[in-house]
Amino acid sequence: MRDQNTKRSRGFEFVTYATLEEVDAAMNVRPHKVDERVVEPKRTVLREDSQRPRAHLIVKKISIDGIKEDTEDYFELYKKIEVFEIKTDQGSEKKRGFALMTFDDHDSVGKIVIQKHHTVNGHNCEVRKVL
Repeated sequence: MRDQNTKRSRGFEFVTYATLEEVDAAMNVRPHKVDERVVEPKRTVLREDSQRPRAHLIVKKISIDGIKEDTEDYFELYKKIEVFEIKTDQGSEKKRGFALMTFDDHDSVGKIVIQKHHTVNGHNCEVRKVL
């Protein structure tokens, strides 16, 4: 990407792959070198979400709203989970319907939040980055 006025590089580039499998393969062999410089690829943010503050931040943590039971198995498909915490009411210990999950890699979060709504054990859940 180049600055329209100065024509100088803005320091990033978009690469479009034909399949999701190619994206996953590229992300699995990070970091990459371009012209002897180490570059760190990131998944793009959906255009509708790109205007939200901090949408482009790289994080390893998500919140999951709408869970009814243990959802860890479903999200393990996206890579190693470091911390999984289902929030409960302090007085009654009853589940509050949301959880926080931290992954060992920011790309897992990128893959998950591209699809905002997930169906886990028959229940619809909404995921968001924790900032």
